[in-house]
Amino acid sequence: MFLEKKANKIYHRGWIEVICGSMFSGKTEELIRRLNRARIARQKVEIFKPAIDVRYDENNVVSHDAKAIISTPVQNAAQILLYANDADVVGIDEAQFFDDQILDVCNQLADKGIRVIVAGLDMDFKGRPFGPMPNLLAAAEFVTKVHAICMSCGELAQYSHRLVPDSQQVMLGETESYEPLCRNCFTEKMSIR
Repeated sequence: MFLEKKANKIYHRGWIEVICGSMFSGKTEELIRRLNRARIARQKVEIFKPAIDVRYDENNVVSHDAKAIISTPVQNAAQILLYANDADVVGIDEAQFFDDQILDVCNQLADKGIRVIVAGLDMDFKGRPFGPMPNLLAAAEFVTKVHAICMSCGELAQYSHRLVPDSQQVMLGETESYEPLCRNCFTEKMSIR
């Protein structure tokens, strides 16, 4: 976090970082990397995830390559404010599953001088903006878009193609349910449906 000195007072300047991309692109892995570096720098770190995400662990944030970090599952975005008061850095995983209040929560934290690092899917399985992610991307000072590898052709992938028939926007799953695809392969497979 940046420190600024004005009239003999030190102010902490917070900001929002968003890590986005498709499934299997390394979003959570990058989030964990940044949070671990903050801990090495002796910053107080708090990590949150939506309580509905129990794919790998009920409590910990876990990446597809099994890297893990202790987190606090919360039912809604507002709960994050209850636990993050004295943090220097706040990490939030799977932000697309949170309610629209997540933007206000992130802004409040950043306004208090906290570095907020958010990871989430920017698009749903139909290739449409996912939940509150577009608003978080618009408000963020820093945005990192990570890519997976297309399972059809090997190019960079930015789409999460659903392999099973389910029309709900939110459906937890892994490689049995989703595959990353590039634009061309995604468009081709979506036109077959």
